[in-house]
Amino acid sequence: MTQLNTPYPSTAYLTGFLRSRGFDARQEDLALALMLRLFSREGLAALHEKARALGDSQRTPSVQAFEAEYERYRTTITPVIAFLQGKDPTLAHRINGRQFLPEGPRFGSLDVYIDEDGGDPLAWAFGALGLQDRARHLATLYLNDLADVLREAVDPRFEFVRYAEQLATSQPTFEPLAQALAAAPNLVDEELRALTMAAIERHRPQVVLVSVPFPGAVYAAFRIAQAIKAQDPAIVTVLGGGFVNTELRELKEPRVFDYFDYVTLDAGERPLLALLEHVAGKRSRQRLVRSFVREDGAVKYINFVEPDIAFAEVGTPTWDGLPLDRYLSLLDMLNPMNRLWSDGRWNKLTVAHGCYWKKCSFCDVSLDYISRYEGASAATLVDRIEAIVAETGQTGFHFVDEAAPPKALKALAAELQQRQLGISWWGNIRFEKSFTPELCQQLADSGCIAISGGLEVASDRLLKLMKKGVSVEQVARVTRAFTDAGILVHAYLMYGFPTQTVQDTVDALEYVRQLFEQGCIQSGFFHRFACTVHSPVGQAPEEYGVTLLPLPDSPFAKNDVGFVDPTGVDHDAMGQALKKAIYNFMHGIGLEEDVRSWFSVKVPKPSVHRHRIARALAQPY
Repeated sequence: MTQLNTPYPSTAYLTGFLRSRGFDARQEDLALALMLRLFSREGLAALHEKARALGDSQRTPSVQAFEAEYERYRTTITPVIAFLQGKDPTLAHRINGRQFLPEGPRFGSLDVYIDEDGGDPLAWAFGALGLQDRARHLATLYLNDLADVLREAVDPRFEFVRYAEQLATSQPTFEPLAQALAAAPNLVDEELRALTMAAIERHRPQVVLVSVPFPGAVYAAFRIAQAIKAQDPAIVTVLGGGFVNTELRELKEPRVFDYFDYVTLDAGERPLLALLEHVAGKRSRQRLVRSFVREDGAVKYINFVEPDIAFAEVGTPTWDGLPLDRYLSLLDMLNPMNRLWSDGRWNKLTVAHGCYWKKCSFCDVSLDYISRYEGASAATLVDRIEAIVAETGQTGFHFVDEAAPPKALKALAAELQQRQLGISWWGNIRFEKSFTPELCQQLADSGCIAISGGLEVASDRLLKLMKKGVSVEQVARVTRAFTDAGILVHAYLMYGFPTQTVQDTVDALEYVRQLFEQGCIQSGFFHRFACTVHSPVGQAPEEYGVTLLPLPDSPFAKNDVGFVDPTGVDHDAMGQALKKAIYNFMHGIGLEEDVRSWFSVKVPKPSVHRHRIARALAQPY
């Protein structure tokens, strides 16, 4: 379960690579298929049966609303899904009339926007012309209502994006996941099993690779492998992906191999070539690359050292086999930048492997996906872009780099302009001074519509401690240059970093308020700092003034590590205020108010001058 509007790119990368090496590789998005099965007439009928079987004390307001309006839900679900897939745009008129869809508890969020004159509560966001967007927002609320019912009547772990992630996130023991997998399958499990068996019957594979990017995809991955092994134990199952690369690097749990025959680490191309040669009898087991296996009941790591496939030689991703016309464009957040993550089908592509900076103290800089930096020529990248547009018919691209290099983006923009390719693209960068107003304009001219980047804690002291390599004033000038070029800007923000005081937090929010006020950023999100074992903070905590809590001897997942910060700040209380403030800032609300008003506890006055960012912007670039 990753996202519903576009395929996660790992299978597209690996399918394209394996085909370029002569393998018959196929790909499936079972997460999308599962969601479409659950949210169908048949799926709602099954959900209704589960809801009716609940006791009175279990009938939450969401379940009661669903039961009361079940026939309307059953009548509307098929056209709503088609509308969100872009297949029936004229339905927007009926949805916007507010008589077509049943409206459950989630629609209460619209009360915030009630017009004092009794007019349309969403007019401020969509105006008179935003017919499609307005309807998609209402349709998204409708789906969220149904997801609440599924969560409350069938599986409390259900999420569209982070399904049952608590079973996998930094779990020192496999036991919670083992117990969940041993439990009787619920409605969601049964549907996923049926979809898995249909895919196996369709393709009749010898090897199944399951890509798990996040903890919220782990439970379903193991259920998929469980179903395959029960049907045909001879099918080789392999687990890989971002979750494995960060959390299972010290895997010792033999029960994982009841489900998966192999677990591979880091970039998949070289390990898979070695593994497929081994399965074909052309390579001994001792010559596997970055692979965990089970031998004599114990987990063994095998790494016959061979060079990775160069980034320029991994081939072009392919989306062949994925149902590109069935993904859903959802509109949860009304902010125009924030919506890009769930709205529209983006071709995901990487400008370069790894991070060219690889110094940030909170980041997993010791791991391959960050530390091994490799680029490709602009000509090669644009060749890939042209091939993807020809295959998919879609001209939108999301560059999913950790931080796209300025030089590479400049060369890419020049190549796109030279070939007169009319694409739209957005991606992640560092807010460094190389992004001059001239470069920002060139990127905009090449099709850049938005960028995101890490401001983290808006404090020069903490940015220096983080080794971020930027200052708050520099970020202000760079982000304003992007905005002036017509490019939307999203800032990743952080709280709870080692030695961060209440004063630091208040000052950071004041900086953020000024950045919104001055039009430097249009969107942002505050993340709680988590110390990981692979980051500089996790590896040298004394340099950051904290003490790590001892980790249990973990045979399974290991990533997040607790720590003691001598400042003793209640960051949970701070976080609530920060998230409330930025949500309002993104909607243009409260930008003139004293930032202390967002906090439920007494906090000090900001030490930052109220016009600090405005003065920084007045200075020469």
